[in-house]
Amino acid sequence: MKAKEIWRSLANPSWLLSQARDVLLDAWDSISQDQFAQLYRMIRPYTICGNARLRGLYRGVQYVVAQNIPGDLVECGTARGGSAGLMGLTLKRLGASRTLWVFDTFEGLPPPTDANPDWEIAKLYTGSFRSQLREVQALFDRLGILGQCKLVKGLFQEVLPTCGATTISVLHLDCDWYESVKVCLDHLYDRVSPGGLIQIDDYGHWKGARKAVNEFFLRRSIEVRLRRLDYSGRQMIKP
Repeated sequence: MKAKEIWRSLANPSWLLSQARDVLLDAWDSISQDQFAQLYRMIRPYTICGNARLRGLYRGVQYVVAQNIPGDLVECGTARGGSAGLMGLTLKRLGASRTLWVFDTFEGLPPPTDANPDWEIAKLYTGSFRSQLREVQALFDRLGILGQCKLVKGLFQEVLPTCGATTISVLHLDCDWYESVKVCLDHLYDRVSPGGLIQIDDYGHWKGARKAVNEFFLRRSIEVRLRRLDYSGRQMIKP
């Protein structure tokens, strides 16, 4: 976390409460024998996603399988692959044969534009959270889920329009910037099945991500309830 962002976060009571909650959840999941905790310990070193958001993804995959919501699982922005790994492991435990699509530049975060209200801080993260494609493939292989995954390298605006994920049951957006979130929603929202789950990792943290989501819903006249997972993560069921 960059110095400017540290000061911004420390001044945010919601961030402080979320951090404290994650510490408690982490402590519990380090010893618990429930299924989420077991999977969580397997992927924890490979993600910076908070505990509450990971629980949201775990429960989201359980929900779409239990409710027979059709479609594959899609993650946009994977970094080291931990959160996608959790979704893949959950599918495996449930015996559900769905494809897990993982989209990333595998070159770190692209530079944000001044369309992001917090560009001054966001620009400091250009190139951050980089992981090689082969590293994520190796993780998925160790987890025993590589065979059900399709990893796609490239900028979202280049790869999403023609990607093979035509029907989606879970859409996880962890892509930080205004442009990235906007492109993902523009190309993938209509592919999400009614009743499908959408989780937005950066809604509360990055103003650009929040701006892209709010503008999209306003432009499409979509009225939805965004469920708060923690200070940053939000989740919704597609109407």
